[in-house]
Formats: sequence, C-alpha cells, structure tokens
Amino acid sequence: MSGNVIIPRHYLSKLELLETEVAIKAAKDTFEAQLSAALGLTRVSAPLFVRPESGLNDDLNGVERPVQFDILDVDGAQVQIVQSLAKWKRMALAAYGFGPGTGLYTDMNAIRRDELLDNLHSVYVDQWDWELVITPQQRNRDFLREKVTRLWQVFTKSQQLLCRQHRLGFKAGGSPHPTKGSQNLFHFQQYHLTRPGRLQGP
Repeated sequence: MSGNVIIPRHYLSKLELLETEVAIKAAKDTFEAQLSAALGLTRVSAPLFVRPESGLNDDLNGVERPVQFDILDVDGAQVQIVQSLAKWKRMALAAYGFGPGTGLYTDMNAIRRDELLDNLHSVYVDQWDWELVITPQQRNRDFLREKVTRLWQVFTKSQQLLCRQHRLGFKAGGSPHPTKGSQNLFHFQQYHLTRPGRLQGP
C-alpha cells in the first residue's frame, strides 16, 4: 500500500457498512441532479474503452500506460481502457449538436494502472466529467468565476442534503462562495478555460 494513503489513527465511521453504500449512492444521485441543474448539462454515456487509432484516449502526462486488450469477435482488434475523456468530450459535443450555453456530463469509469495512490486517487476511476460550450465572448474571468461559484454551491448544497439525510453533523453558515480556506472541505481541481469556445470540467 502506498505511503501516501493516510488513515487517521482513531478514525471511526459514523455509518455501518450497508449504510455507507446507501450514502455513496445518495451522494452520487444528489450531486448529479445538482450539477445538471446548475450548469444546464445533459447526461450522455461515455465509452469504457476505445481503439488506439481513434486518437480519443488521453495520455495524461504522456508516460502513463493504458490498459490494453484484444476483442475476440472483432477480428482480435486492440482496444484501450480510457484514461481521460478530455478528447472524447469535445468530439461528443459536436456529435450531439450541443450549442452555446449547453453541454454534457457523464459518469466516467476507467482504470489507471500507473496512478500514484493517495486518499484522492485510485487505480479505479469513478468520477463525474463534464464540458460546456461557450462563445468566444464568454471566455473571460468573470464568466469562469460565475461557473465556479455555481459549482461550489453544488458541493455545499449536496453536503447539506446528505448530512441531513444521514443525520451527520454539518456546520451551518458556510460561505456560498469558494474561498482559500474553504478548500479544507472539498478538493477542487483547477477549472480552466481550454480551447476557444469551450469550458472544460475536471
């Protein structure tokens, strides 16, 4: 086990094993609904594997090895487990015909064999992934800040709902806007404007 995985010495789960599974499902359902509503996104299905020659798999830092295998009934064609949907999402936006102000999200599942393990990273990937179409005029800090604020509110509202549902303690009165100190509550990846006309999620 990696030395980067930290389990507090006196950690004690407030939920039983089955309750934990129920809470995980509730967390995903709650966050999905809040995310879709806040950013006006439509859920689409994402591939688990792609052909290497498609160019849709992402090499991440350029050194991570994808998991690859052949498919017997497709003439032994080689396929790779996706490591990132960055390239696929842009293709999907065009294929589905999304216009400015609309976008997609998906529940991404993947295997990253070379991932450095810690409390936030696993060989098995299960994460929400999204991308929004924007206009060139919206490619500015004010627009980005407004979207990040909406995302922050999705996190805080989801947390409040889950804490009430499972009778867990929640400190009321938190800021509805992301601040430097607030990152102790939630791990934020860096949301950034990528290519012209598109706002990409994590």
